[in-house]
Amino acid sequence: MAGLFGVRPPKDWRFWLTLAGFAFIALFFLWQEHRAHLLGALPWLLLLACPLMHVFMHGGHGHGGHTHDSADRERRGQRDE
Repeated sequence: MAGLFGVRPPKDWRFWLTLAGFAFIALFFLWQEHRAHLLGALPWLLLLACPLMHVFMHGGHGHGGHTHDSADRERRGQRDE
């Protein structure tokens, strides 16, 4: 089975081990160089997460768009009580 541009992806485990090793080394050095920036932004990201969770998890101020009409209940299979 041909991959991107008709070239078969390598199946040799040594290739993937080498690629994982280089990726680990690259991520390690990126973390070492930018740790102060990432950890310095963490409190602000937590503050930003609060309104985002409110909007996306609670459906905004409409509280998820709940409707209480009988057509909606019948469509979902619930009875009017």
